[in-house]
Amino acid sequence: MKLGQHFLKSESLAQKIAETAAIAPNDVVLEIGPGKGILTAELIKRAKKVIAVEKDVKLVKFLKEKFVLADYPATDRLKIIHADALKFNPKFQLGGLASKYKIAANIPYYITSRFLRIFLESDCQPSAMTLMVQKEVAQRIVAQPPKMNLLAISVQVFSQPKIAFKVSRKYFSPAPKVDSAVIAVANISRDFFIKNDIKEKRFFALVKAGFSHKRKLLINNLKNLFLDKDREKEKTWRLSLQVEKIFKKCGVPEKARAENLTLENWVCLTKILE
Repeated sequence: MKLGQHFLKSESLAQKIAETAAIAPNDVVLEIGPGKGILTAELIKRAKKVIAVEKDVKLVKFLKEKFVLADYPATDRLKIIHADALKFNPKFQLGGLASKYKIAANIPYYITSRFLRIFLESDCQPSAMTLMVQKEVAQRIVAQPPKMNLLAISVQVFSQPKIAFKVSRKYFSPAPKVDSAVIAVANISRDFFIKNDIKEKRFFALVKAGFSHKRKLLINNLKNLFLDKDREKEKTWRLSLQVEKIFKKCGVPEKARAENLTLENWVCLTKILE
């Protein structure tokens, strides 16, 4: 358990996860952290190909013995890879299968945010993800104003996430200290940036600055981005008047905090400040 994994021990729950993932017969599925293979067994019943990526070398051996050496049914549809998911390059390692793939995973909780960022921001995005995560993290991912957060924005600009169902800690071995939830992350694309004609890098620079200090008003977090660079040394530019004008145009209250803003508000601010 040195990698922070809590192994799923319910076959019926594994089946429910696979059903939630809506795996079709022609689908390629990337399973991250297969552990002891309980979800893997359900995925290979449904998919054209399952690529199981496991970091723990002992579990890789276990999986090969369980599926390959034991001649498990449909094992020809399974490929087991010993690798770190956070360093996994789907474009390179999936080859021709990377054009359209889905992710199904019971990932270690501590890598959730990095995992989502890596695959959603990848130039080889999955079409959908079905993930077992900590319940509180799932709630943060689907949050709306006035409880918006950086993780929610980072997921929602690329996809449509929803909590599929909640999972009690009793279904894991060893049992974690918190309950879990399965989230379905659908319709993954970069359409948000294309449709709004904004640059992804600039948008996230603005959003990250807005959330940089949780207790500060948005204007205080963004003030350096509002500075007129040509007159920065003179300090004669009337910052407060300009900010009031920009916020008003974007429908943002002057005393708003970052968690109060909608995605549309962030788009408006990004366009003005580009």
